[in-house]
Amino acid sequence: MLTANYTGQALEAGLDEAGRGCLAGPVFAAAVILPPGFNPRFLNDSKQLSAKRREALRPEICAEAIAWAVGQASVAEIGSLNIAQASYLAMHRAVAALAVTPAHLLVDGNRFRPLPGYEHTCVIGGDGLYRNIAAASILAKTFRDEHMEQLAAEFPAYGWSQNAGYPTQSHRAAIRAHGPSPHHRMGFRLL
Repeated sequence: MLTANYTGQALEAGLDEAGRGCLAGPVFAAAVILPPGFNPRFLNDSKQLSAKRREALRPEICAEAIAWAVGQASVAEIGSLNIAQASYLAMHRAVAALAVTPAHLLVDGNRFRPLPGYEHTCVIGGDGLYRNIAAASILAKTFRDEHMEQLAAEFPAYGWSQNAGYPTQSHRAAIRAHGPSPHHRMGFRLL
């Protein structure tokens, strides 16, 4: 059973990212402030849920959240900054896009680049412990998967509809056969 939040403050925002370990596409992040009683069935770390469950939870999270927002960092930004800094940038963009100012940021993971004006707490495995981070993980993952589906229509050879840009054997085989696309992260070991 997930805990509502870390601090007990009503406007605590959960933050998580998706796509950090991918070979292609931007990294996405979400920030979510949930109402205290929000606890839908099956809410959990997005990696523990099927795509169907994530897609079913997304509209419920978006409708019921006090505030939510998604940010991203491009492949070019990942290349110039590095993936960790680009992930923080995507999180900062998500926080900046919130319609409500959060009282605290609860971040999944062990590191975060501080955002001026906000206190934060990092929690390793937080997406499996706190509802607000779990909700953020679902939004980051579903919005990123949707983006990769759109890119897949333009570049079908890489199988992004199935692998979302992650380093699967078939994705690497497609890179070998067709070379990298403009959406591949050239600073990553593609093969």
